[in-house]
Amino acid sequence: MLKQGTTTEFDGQAGRLDRLGRALRDLRISITDRCNFRCPYCMPSEVFGRDYQFLPRDEILRYEEIHRLARVFVGLGVRKLRITGGEPTVRRGLPGLVAMLAELRTDDGEQVDLALTTNGSALRALAHPLAEAGLRRITVSLDSLDDEVFRRMNGVDFPVTRVLEGIDAAVEAGFAPIKVNVVLRRGENEDAVLPLARWARDAGHVLRFIEYMDVGTTNGWRLDEVVPAAEVVDRISQEWPLEAAVAGYRGEVAERWRYLDGRGEIGVIASVTKPFCGDCTRARLSAEGKLYTCLFSAIGHDLREPLRSGDSDAQLAERITTIWAGRDDRYSERRADATEHLPKIEMFALGG
Repeated sequence: MLKQGTTTEFDGQAGRLDRLGRALRDLRISITDRCNFRCPYCMPSEVFGRDYQFLPRDEILRYEEIHRLARVFVGLGVRKLRITGGEPTVRRGLPGLVAMLAELRTDDGEQVDLALTTNGSALRALAHPLAEAGLRRITVSLDSLDDEVFRRMNGVDFPVTRVLEGIDAAVEAGFAPIKVNVVLRRGENEDAVLPLARWARDAGHVLRFIEYMDVGTTNGWRLDEVVPAAEVVDRISQEWPLEAAVAGYRGEVAERWRYLDGRGEIGVIASVTKPFCGDCTRARLSAEGKLYTCLFSAIGHDLREPLRSGDSDAQLAERITTIWAGRDDRYSERRADATEHLPKIEMFALGG
């Protein structure tokens, strides 16, 4: 039995361990709780309307504070940083933050894997500045190619062509292949599977189909609205045969499938029908500086107050190590338990 909080080699890299032996390797950083979309599975407009009170500016971490915390996390074994929101591109000066984070190096001198998840609405203008700042990878959320369906699902009547133009701009800026996340909801967009797969095969993008999840408490989640990942794989494989691909690393959340004709791959993220809690290496930092150890968590650990009160990097590292050492989250594996009735943070606050 490994002692909590110790370090070990995890997929070839050292990292702090939680109570289930999972290393701290990935950090998702939410830089804003605001978003310009109102997707019903994340920020339904009837709840997050014009009068909704988002975080005041002084409660949100400044870019310098994000950089400092990220540096501490990297020192603890984190190798991947992903910038999220809300929608991260609505916050001003994003390329400046990217440039700061791109300077971070691991103990062995390697550059941190720096990525961004976005709805793509501002990529047409931002793709090249982000590339120049040092961003390495981009993931775009796109739930349908059908304009009517897409406008309905983004909740603000935003045209799909604008997102597609943003994806094209990202390719031109050197981010190919682009990963494209698709949240499927029964009765809304399950018919988008084959058109999206055809488009991605032709364009060289990598699709990730995500099962509709019970994140937060406002999206009205129901199990019968989940489109199982196995159904998606079967549907695509009937059109273009697939074969299972080996995971790229321990803790990879997407189950990968390769096209037999060699034209790329898809991924399915089956957190409802096939939970992967056992290998989860992710921590999440909310926009106001709270550390969450699970997407479905009800409790965040405040890092902003000690950060602003003068804690040294060593003291911050000790706090983070203690929090991670006590982690035993495995919500998706225990979804049917009473724990599902606990309050959960909304997905827009953690970026998914």
